[in-house]
Amino acid sequence: MATNTLRLLKELSDIQKNPDQAIYVSYNEDDITNVKALIIGPPDTPYEYGFFEFNMQFPRDYPTSPPKVNAITTNGGRTRFNPNIYAGGKVCLSILGTWRGEAGEQWSSAQGIESVLLSIQSLMSANPFENEPGFEGGGQKEKNYKKEQEQYCHKIQHETFRISILQRLEGYMRINPSTGRVNPVEDISHLSPAEREAEEQKRAHLEPFTDLCKRLFRYYYHTYMRTISKERERIQDGQHFTIMPFEYGGNQMAGKFSYHELERRMNAVKAVIDAEGETWAKQGAQAAKNDEGISASLQLQFSQTYQHFLSKYDGTVMLELVEDNPFCWRMIYIGRPMTILDGGLFRIKLILSQRFPEEQPRVIFETPIYHLNITSDGVPYYRPRKTDDIKSHIEALIEVLENEQLSPDPRTWMNLDAAELYFGKPEEQREYRKSFRRAVQRSTEY
Repeated sequence: MATNTLRLLKELSDIQKNPDQAIYVSYNEDDITNVKALIIGPPDTPYEYGFFEFNMQFPRDYPTSPPKVNAITTNGGRTRFNPNIYAGGKVCLSILGTWRGEAGEQWSSAQGIESVLLSIQSLMSANPFENEPGFEGGGQKEKNYKKEQEQYCHKIQHETFRISILQRLEGYMRINPSTGRVNPVEDISHLSPAEREAEEQKRAHLEPFTDLCKRLFRYYYHTYMRTISKERERIQDGQHFTIMPFEYGGNQMAGKFSYHELERRMNAVKAVIDAEGETWAKQGAQAAKNDEGISASLQLQFSQTYQHFLSKYDGTVMLELVEDNPFCWRMIYIGRPMTILDGGLFRIKLILSQRFPEEQPRVIFETPIYHLNITSDGVPYYRPRKTDDIKSHIEALIEVLENEQLSPDPRTWMNLDAAELYFGKPEEQREYRKSFRRAVQRSTEY
């Protein structure tokens, strides 16, 4: 195996094993020199929690030479998301050799996939206007362009919702943007058996980031809607985007604001994703009825996992199958005495797809809880150590419940109101604890 292939495999494996919640990669083992990457927009920027895809092509002499990087999230080549990320896909970075840089900023073999993606992510700043040479901040120049800076951020934020999130998810799930309805799957009954089999295999193969983007949407839906609600109040629908001094021709971000429309489409996407979980449960029940192989495998996993938690947690964590469906598990957590969860009883449902682990479980807290890592409608933020092991998912959920020192990383904040209290002033922190304890005390009522 060539040296550059070994190097690429190691870099890709390291990123996949330890994702930092912001950078993801996918590749075909038949050609690892062609890599797809997804960068999640950083919090507190106009790119917040957007899904930005890039294609990376690696030359034969990598890492002596840098990869060629092309932006995919460009609205079909019509939208420039950053002074350094062109509508045509070009990414201007000195380490890629696509932009002149200062001494020491050029590519070296010590750099790699992660450093390239982190460099691109750093372009997605709170004030991307300053990325354009000649428009950097400071002094009188910053005052002169303050209005343009704000206008630029406003339109990037709008198009992050419309293009990077909604267009992508609507495409994945065949949602008609105008109606919010799912378009029917094309009839293939007229094809020959061989053609039909090939088409079915093609449909069965998910786009590499499909499930990831659905899960992230469930996490950040309320954050999206909170921002949309704020912007809708201060920006009038139909108002045209301001063209920046450095935008021109086909290399710009043109359009107009329509936050009411974005709100409607966000709700439509959420409804389809929520319904998808229930569809998994129904399909699973039918698979169990037909005695399909994956059903028997999950039934065995359940039995083993049930015994594991019964012995390890001494009855405080119990498992059951919902209506004897091996694709629908319920975890029952009983708060331990002398802990913050003392007296609590929480039911958490995990719905599994027949494509597990390619599609990760849909998890929902059936028992309401006030927690900054859990949305107001019960979607938890958690990270299993082994995504292909259901036991690891359950252990991660227990960790969410029992952890008393919560992360200051805003990417883990699912309930923003709760986060503001938890990281607020002492009196606000006390209010958070009161609200949490009230939820624990009421948990036995459900």
